[in-house]
Amino acid sequence: MKPQSIIKLQGLQKTYDLGEVQVHALHGVDLEIEAGSFVAIMGASGSGKSTLLNILGCLDRPTAGRYWLGGDDVSTLDDDALSVIRGQRLGFIFQSYNLIDQLTVVENIHVPLFYQGRDLDVCWDQCVQLAELVGLGQRLDHRPKQLSGGQQQRVAIARSLVNDPLMILADEPTGNLDSQTGREVLDVLCRLNAAGKTIVLVTHGEEIAARAHRVVRMKDGLVDRDELNRTSVAVPTPLVAAR
Repeated sequence: MKPQSIIKLQGLQKTYDLGEVQVHALHGVDLEIEAGSFVAIMGASGSGKSTLLNILGCLDRPTAGRYWLGGDDVSTLDDDALSVIRGQRLGFIFQSYNLIDQLTVVENIHVPLFYQGRDLDVCWDQCVQLAELVGLGQRLDHRPKQLSGGQQQRVAIARSLVNDPLMILADEPTGNLDSQTGREVLDVLCRLNAAGKTIVLVTHGEEIAARAHRVVRMKDGLVDRDELNRTSVAVPTPLVAAR
């Protein structure tokens, strides 16, 4: 049986109106991503990959076309509805970590649940388990400035999992890390994918894209190539069973 599509894009367009100038960022993207996939999106600056990621993450809406997320059409939802979708169905990992300096590891992991009105006291065990999952069980009370870059990105990965999302969106997640630490972070993502999590990752690096099962290459606002990666690197036993 073919896996269910978690993402379906049909004729997706995005135009930015900059006064007298219009910038056409996406020109009619058709794309499907199946549940449990690990997909890398690549392309030069201006290719449309960042715009595509923003729409996939419900941070922006298309000018035209349709976007189904988990079977629901989210392409015409208003900002409030998109905010709910982001909080409940998506996990985000950013190049710059986006942690809150004043909060501990556990408190940073809890942030998405805080915005859903869920108290840390109730969610404490869940947040601690996620910290342990990414190898930070001995750093629960540390704050971001007490952690290395790789450890901060592990906090961000744990935070992206706390709402049990349909999909994790990672925007250059190793961009601020040295090569060895970047590989370790990618190992964590690969293990999560092996456990069943859908991951969509934007990257400039061919070595990073080689860890994905599929590479979507953007050019001039369109999908230029959509390639299965038959040589993706195997990973050890999954960190956790799929939820």
